[in-house]
Amino acid sequence: MGYALNFNLIWRHFDKLWGGLLLSLELAVISIAIGIVIGLVLAVWYVSAGRVVRSAIAAYVEFIRNVPLILLVYLVFYGLPTVVDVAYSAQTSFILTLAVYSGAYLVEVFRSGLEAVPRGQLDAGKAIGLTPWQRLLHVRLPTMLRITLPALSNTFISLFKDTSIASVISVPELTYGAQWINFNTFRIVEVYLVTTAMYLLTGYALLFGLRLVERRFRAAR
Repeated sequence: MGYALNFNLIWRHFDKLWGGLLLSLELAVISIAIGIVIGLVLAVWYVSAGRVVRSAIAAYVEFIRNVPLILLVYLVFYGLPTVVDVAYSAQTSFILTLAVYSGAYLVEVFRSGLEAVPRGQLDAGKAIGLTPWQRLLHVRLPTMLRITLPALSNTFISLFKDTSIASVISVPELTYGAQWINFNTFRIVEVYLVTTAMYLLTGYALLFGLRLVERRFRAAR
């Protein structure tokens, strides 16, 4: 006999998937919020500091971008507590890892955005007596945000998908929920079909919402 699809057991445990999806979104939102702070601070520092600081920031970016995320997750969750006297939950560990990971990518996004601000705008701000801090706050950052918003949206959607890696340290997000159902029902095809659909639908919903935000920012220019 061939394999017969049966979704009854999946719906019976659907709360595992739904709760996991909500946690995945929470992990992505918190991580990118922290990552934005990291990326923005380092990007501003990069474009205004000297060679030593620029080299240190570049080294951080290159290290993070060339190490697999799953390895970083293991290093922070298993490795760091053995070297430093620190204790944290698996969820906190993953948020910190994903924030540092996203921050490295956002450094480059924000740096390119800051450098793309037209020189004429900065000169106009200087001409009317704005201080360097005021020019950054009122001229460079708003313009940079409009330039980098599409890349920022793509980064967030990518981070949402990357939350699936949290399952390797038993964070009960969406993929972990799917694994739990699979181990307890042995309905591997059904559970991963439903999980795939949930990732797809959520990803497209996020993309649609973020594109609306982008259009509003363009209209406000």
